[in-house]
Amino acid sequence: MSTTMRLKRMGTKKRPYYRIVVQDNRIATSSKTIDEVGTYRPVEAENQVTVDEAKVKEWIVKGAVVTPTVKSLLNGKGITLDRTQG
Repeated sequence: MSTTMRLKRMGTKKRPYYRIVVQDNRIATSSKTIDEVGTYRPVEAENQVTVDEAKVKEWIVKGAVVTPTVKSLLNGKGITLDRTQG
């Protein structure tokens, strides 16, 4: 099973927030997720990104592909995407 770490949009009209989720890449973005590893709230001024770093590293080691948007959010938090570290 190939998995992808990507954003899942939640919230209301003009007040979005996103969950950073691990999902099977063959299903729709709004479908069931395997695991939730963090959140991204672009409307708030502070604490926009919260991430469970241990879960992120675990899924990267397992082979999850990270989308470019999630990769930039994780780089902003200082999380490296090295598959060899566990």
